[in-house]
Amino acid sequence: MAGYEGGGFERMWDEYDWERFLQEQDRKTEKYMQLVETYLDDPQRDEIIAREMGWTQLLEAKDWSAEVDALFDEDGEQADDLARAKLAAALSGDDVDEIGMTIAYLKRALKAITISMNAAAQLLAEKLLNGTQHSVLQQRLFQVRDGIITLMGEYRAEWRRRFGSEGYCR
Repeated sequence: MAGYEGGGFERMWDEYDWERFLQEQDRKTEKYMQLVETYLDDPQRDEIIAREMGWTQLLEAKDWSAEVDALFDEDGEQADDLARAKLAAALSGDDVDEIGMTIAYLKRALKAITISMNAAAQLLAEKLLNGTQHSVLQQRLFQVRDGIITLMGEYRAEWRRRFGSEGYCR
């Protein structure tokens, strides 16, 4: 993510940086899901998972009840002013304009469309779809694919407009 690191500003992340980040998050999510499945019934599950995931801040003996209580009023409903402020801050941040992240997600969507097209061909081969159903499905998948490709081109053009051609010479 673009921002402050080591005393200076780093460059804006491009789609390749975001894809590496997303792949790392995929690996962490997979590890977490495996740990949850393994320790589901263990009474120390949360502590074990936190330790295995490297979430040392969760292992500290800090009592978080005051922070949690501050989010709720006496009726158990979220305090409106606090919730609104956090929501407004989240929605108005500068990070929503991460073009590189958007392109990386579009590339992932394109991969999903390709997998869907292969699955449709397999369904046709196994006679779980007839020719007409396959044609309609394939046409719709191509429309979505074409839309994704168009959007990727538009976002890449915007990237070049804003940041030059850096990030595309890899």
